[in-house]
Amino acid sequence: MLAFGPVPSRRLGKSLGVNNIPDKVCSYACVYCQIGRTLRMEVERKPFYEPEFLFDEVSKKVEEARARGERIDYITFVPDGEPTLDVNLSKEVEMLKTLGIPLAILTNSSLIWREDVRNDLLAFDFVSLKLDAVSEPLWRRIDRPHKSLSLEKILDGILAFRSEFNGTVVTETMLINVDYGDELEKIADFLAELKPDRAYIAIPTRPPAEKWVEPASEGMVNLAYQLFSERLGGKVEYLIGYEGNAFASTGNIIEDILSITAVHPMREEALKELLRKNNADWSVVERLLKEGKLIRLDYRDETFYMRALKSRKP
Repeated sequence: MLAFGPVPSRRLGKSLGVNNIPDKVCSYACVYCQIGRTLRMEVERKPFYEPEFLFDEVSKKVEEARARGERIDYITFVPDGEPTLDVNLSKEVEMLKTLGIPLAILTNSSLIWREDVRNDLLAFDFVSLKLDAVSEPLWRRIDRPHKSLSLEKILDGILAFRSEFNGTVVTETMLINVDYGDELEKIADFLAELKPDRAYIAIPTRPPAEKWVEPASEGMVNLAYQLFSERLGGKVEYLIGYEGNAFASTGNIIEDILSITAVHPMREEALKELLRKNNADWSVVERLLKEGKLIRLDYRDETFYMRALKSRKP
């Protein structure tokens, strides 16, 4: 299931997701990742799916959504790993542009030091860049990058991309329960140089890869907001609220649940709302749990359901 949704997005409105990387191939092993632990650490780009097959899957979802009168604000690459590891990304983007819907990508920025990756990203309308740290020790503690990666080269690559790109650039900084010291000021200084269209401050809202991970304190989140706002003239937003329950339904409730929860753990209330839309009851979920296709996760007094990916198995 390479396409899912549309799903509600706090950044992008109604987003049709593209899952162009299998579970879970990534250049990072972020401690807070909602997909779970990285199964294959990679930094070399390679093919994963045939571009034509991916395009057909997305096209079907677009046609279904349009037939139901569902709005799609963006087609968004937000897979089970790092999307720029896909060597066919440029070809896929070229094909998807024919659908006439703006294209977005959420990248961890790890390969942006490569010219070919920057060139691929230039074709998007909206690019979200991860910026969890600008100091090596904290970067390695939070994002746990592939050992060959260089933070200095990544930061230089981010600035080089910004100088070339005419679309919307945003950053996302995830704040967790670690000692930041003066790191937030350093990130703010880098943001002042980068000048993104918006800087998002996030906290984990879904079950993280590592059980010890909790959101940063309210004081730390507020400090980040104040520091970033001073440098960016207020172009700062929180990504700490709930995106809502407005998940699209195709009429195939099992396919909908499994495709959405493969990349987007769903709160119990959202899952109940999706079932209600399909005139289905909770027995569907019970069956998927019993068959081992779905798992239940509890985090911060909320219950979530996620596809039983290998990355989520103990």
